[in-house]
Amino acid sequence: MAGRFLSLFSPLSRFMPEVSPPARRVSFNEKIFWTAMALVIYLIMAEVPLYKVGGGGWELDYLRVIFASRRGTLMELGIGPIVTAGLILQLLAGSGMVACDFSNPDDRSLFTTASKFFSIVMTGVQASAYLIGGVYGDLQGGASTSIVIFFQLLIAGLVLMLLDEMVQKGWGIGSGISLFILAGVAQNVVLDSIYPVAFLGLSDGKSRGIFPAIIQTFMKGESLGTVLISRPDNFPTILGFVTTVAVFIIVIYVEGVRVELPVSYARYRGFRGKYPIKLLYVSNLPVIFASALFANVYFFSQLLWSNYNRGNTNFWINLLGTYDQPSGEQPVPTGGLVYYVISPRNIAGVASDPVRALVFVGIMVAFCIVFSLTWLEVGGLGPKTVAKQLVDAGMQIPGFRRSGRPIELVLKRYIPVVTILGGAIVGLIASVADFFGVFGSGMGILLSVGILYQYYQLLMQERVAEMYPAFRRVLGE
Repeated sequence: MAGRFLSLFSPLSRFMPEVSPPARRVSFNEKIFWTAMALVIYLIMAEVPLYKVGGGGWELDYLRVIFASRRGTLMELGIGPIVTAGLILQLLAGSGMVACDFSNPDDRSLFTTASKFFSIVMTGVQASAYLIGGVYGDLQGGASTSIVIFFQLLIAGLVLMLLDEMVQKGWGIGSGISLFILAGVAQNVVLDSIYPVAFLGLSDGKSRGIFPAIIQTFMKGESLGTVLISRPDNFPTILGFVTTVAVFIIVIYVEGVRVELPVSYARYRGFRGKYPIKLLYVSNLPVIFASALFANVYFFSQLLWSNYNRGNTNFWINLLGTYDQPSGEQPVPTGGLVYYVISPRNIAGVASDPVRALVFVGIMVAFCIVFSLTWLEVGGLGPKTVAKQLVDAGMQIPGFRRSGRPIELVLKRYIPVVTILGGAIVGLIASVADFFGVFGSGMGILLSVGILYQYYQLLMQERVAEMYPAFRRVLGE
C-alpha cells in the first residue's frame, strides 16, 4: 500500500507524459536503432542554441560532462533536473520519510510518477533561476525572450526525460541517461586529445587537443615542459592524458574485483554456482548523486551571490559561498562551502591550497559512502532483499538451511562492507583524478568505464537472446 505522500500523485499519473512499453518483443536491430535515435536527438539538441543566446551560462565544464549539459544550447540544463529530482526522492524513501514498497508494482508506478513530476518542477526552477539570476546577461527582447528561453529549456528537459524512458522501457538498450553521459564524456576526451584549433589570445596559442599541441610545441622549438603539467585556461596536458589512461585501467580492474559466494540449487542436487558481489556493488550511482549535490550547491550559491551578496558582506550567504569576479570573467569561488565542493582541477591549484584539496576529497568520499548505503535499500540491493530473491529462485548457500534468515546473515558479512569500500574507492578515484587534469573529468571517466562495461554485458545478453530464443526465459525477457 502506497504511503500518504505517494498517494498524492495518483491523480497526476493519467496526465503525466509517458512512453508505453512495447507490446511485442523488440528485435536486437530495432533496439540498436531506437538507442541510436535517442543519441542523435540528444546530440542535435546539444548543438541548437537557445533563442537570442550565443553563449552564456555558468562555467563548470567538468560537472557539465556529468550532466550531459552544453552551455548556451537546449541542453543547458542537461540531465541535472532529472538526477536532482531522483536524488531527493530516493533520499526521502531511503530515510523512511516517504513510505514506498519497491516490491509493489503500484508503489513503483507512483514513485515513477512522482519522479517525473519533480523532474519537470526542477527543470522549471532551474530554468527560472538561470533567467532571474542574469546568467545570459541582458537579453534582447526582455521578458518575451526570457519566456521563449524558459519554454525551450522546459520542453528540452521533457524530451530528454521521455528519451530516457523510451530506452529504459525496452525500446532501446540500457539507460538513456547513461547513454547521454557516455556521449558527453567521449566527446570531451576526443576534443582534449585531437582538437586542432588554436585559441590565440585565450591560452598559449596552441590547439586545445594535446597531440596537436605537442606537434606545435616541437615546430616552435619549445620544451615539452610547456605542455607537460599545466597550460593556461586549464587546457589538456601530457600529465592529464597519462592520468586518463591510468584511470581507465584502474577502473576496469576495479570493475572486475568481486567476492563470489557458493550457491546451490535445491531442486537439482549437485548443481552448484556462484553469486558474485562486486566491489563496486552499487555501481557508480553515488558519484552521480554526489555530483548533483555539488552542482546544485554551486548553482544556488552563485545565484544568491550574484543577486544579494556581490560584496561578500552577508554572513549567512558567505557560509554557502563567496566569489570574486575579475573584469569580464566568470565568478570564481573563494570561500564558503562551494569552495570546498569544487575540485581544484590541476596540480597548481592543489599546491596553492592543499587544505582545499584534502577537504574536497574527504567530502566526496563521505558523500559517496552515504549515497552507497542509501541506495542499498532504495535500489533493492540490501542483504534482506537479495536473500529473498535467492530463496525465491530456489537457491541456497551450501551448509545452511534453505531459508531467508541464514542467507541474509551470510550476506550481511559482505554486502555492507563491500558497499562502504566501493563507495570510498569511487569517491577517491573521482576526486583525485581531477587534480591531475584528467580528460573528461575523473567522475566522467569513472562513469564512462562503468557504462561501457554495462553496455557490453547488455549487448552480449541481447545478442545471445537473439541467436538462441530459448535463453530468453533464463535472461528474464
